[in-house]
Amino acid sequence: MTITAFPTEAVARAPRTFMQEVIEDTPGGNPRLEMCIQCGTCGGSCPSGPDMDYSPRRIFAMIEAGMREEVLRANTFWYCVSCYLCMVRCPQEVRITDIMYTLKRKAIREGYYRDSSASDAPDFSETFVDAVMKYGRSFELGLATRYHLRHHPLDAIKLAAGMGLNMLRRGRMDLTPRRINNLDQLHAIMDKAKEISQAERAQIGGGA
Repeated sequence: MTITAFPTEAVARAPRTFMQEVIEDTPGGNPRLEMCIQCGTCGGSCPSGPDMDYSPRRIFAMIEAGMREEVLRANTFWYCVSCYLCMVRCPQEVRITDIMYTLKRKAIREGYYRDSSASDAPDFSETFVDAVMKYGRSFELGLATRYHLRHHPLDAIKLAAGMGLNMLRRGRMDLTPRRINNLDQLHAIMDKAKEISQAERAQIGGGA
């Protein structure tokens, strides 16, 4: 009598493909990436499309092809302005903007953002988040000053002498930051969001 040995679940489970990673690591459930029909509506709708290395449509094809390094080194997701126009117009209801955020997180965690033409974008994002956490809103003058002095000091002077002065004259920019009321409530919301995100990552990691 021959006894057939079946592999255990740990042995039988194949490594996740890059596409599976992106899908499973996007919070909020299935982002419907596998439903993309390569119609190009997303790229045609994107206000930042001309500045991107690859259009969202092409990025999705590269994800499916397993081109991990090429995708995470691209500047595509850094130029996403989160206007959600692509999602509104997508005939397949692919959660394009959510996927862009997933790619940003992966590029930072794995260090690929350093090779991107938008390598200073994570620092800009962190500066913005710091201001929001401290004041409850963006402080444009502080954000622009800190970012440009660190990365583009000559541009900081041009910005201040041009657009900065015009915005101040029109009352469109504050010289000092202003905190929102009930800032502790915002902190509670952010803490809960981090807790949910960590739980989702732990669940994915435990099932990988």
